[in-house]
Amino acid sequence: MTVSNFITFGIDGIAPEFGAPEPDRIISGNPQFRTWNLEEAEGGLYSGIWEATPGKWRIVYEEWEYFSLLSGHSIVTEDGGEPVHLKAGDRMILKPGFKGTWEVVETTRKDYVIKV
Repeated sequence: MTVSNFITFGIDGIAPEFGAPEPDRIISGNPQFRTWNLEEAEGGLYSGIWEATPGKWRIVYEEWEYFSLLSGHSIVTEDGGEPVHLKAGDRMILKPGFKGTWEVVETTRKDYVIKV
């Protein structure tokens, strides 16, 4: 038996987890999440694929996250800042302490790496 030291970001055959923003954070719409957690490594490192349907909600980050949009259109706005429109191929890092809003204009899918 061989042990592999790599994973691919394929989600075929993996059941997603379903979720949504906390009700008190929702600003508009009825956003729903699907998350395929692909890796949970020692030291609080997580990676996978996340998808959200249209809506807008408040976000507060205590973790560090890198992500790359695979499809859709979202707008991330830091409190007091300008909106950043994100589409397929765009990448972003959100650092601990980030506060603002996430608005999904068109169902959005991203891959992510999170360090807590």
